[in-house]
Amino acid sequence: MSETDKVFAGSIPAYYDRYLGPLIFEPYAQDMAHRIGDLKEGRLLEVAAGTGIVTRALERALPPKIAILATDLNQAMLDHAATQGRSARVKWQQADALSLPFKENEFDAVLCQFGVMFFPDKRKAFQEARRVLKPGGRFLFNVWDRIEENEMALVVAEAVATCFPQDPPQFLKRSPYGYHDETAIRRELEAAGFLSIKAETLPKQARASSPRDPAIGFCQGSPLRSEIEARDPKRLAEVTEIATKAVAARFGNGPIDGKIQAIVFEARK
Repeated sequence: MSETDKVFAGSIPAYYDRYLGPLIFEPYAQDMAHRIGDLKEGRLLEVAAGTGIVTRALERALPPKIAILATDLNQAMLDHAATQGRSARVKWQQADALSLPFKENEFDAVLCQFGVMFFPDKRKAFQEARRVLKPGGRFLFNVWDRIEENEMALVVAEAVATCFPQDPPQFLKRSPYGYHDETAIRRELEAAGFLSIKAETLPKQARASSPRDPAIGFCQGSPLRSEIEARDPKRLAEVTEIATKAVAARFGNGPIDGKIQAIVFEARK
């Protein structure tokens, strides 16, 4: 993983929330909130909360007795998240998933949506999630399936690659869509001490009002932007337009939809 894969700063959080949020994250946020919906009281820890897309779904779905602590490594993402909702029972805190600043057995559930792929040491992150869970507590997370199962991301990645044929950006394939081996993930969860591991492959549809939305979302609302600008800082708008045309060629010019697919894991301490 490149160091830039973890950089969500500048205007990236706002573009991420505006364009990628409705496109690919909100459909799974509703699923995550539903899966944890039988939790009636206690404390829930969200790691890699990003701009709070899942946090807001949890706040709407869970009973008032549940306190939600949303954390992320990137303060810029949390700062944006905090502007999107102001619930008294949601607290925001900067934290590294590999070294959580909490005591053992503090939380009834730990949840992470599409963040595990960015952890440089997955097993360590799993061990930390287990450490802070109460006995019997649940760890729920999802990861993207391979990029070929996520149509719009694949089209954008291939379009951007054509702009830099000698050194194509690999962020999308390397990081968000690069950690999907169910057997390997199960092994790492088992090595971290988790029990009763379940996994479900879950396809959904991504919908956007125009082909420009996913192009802006991926090219300017993710660390792919850093890779594009590292190659030529003056070409961001041009590359985004090339990606827009590629999405339009594949899905059409009006409202569009395409397949997205994730794998959802649940394990117990």
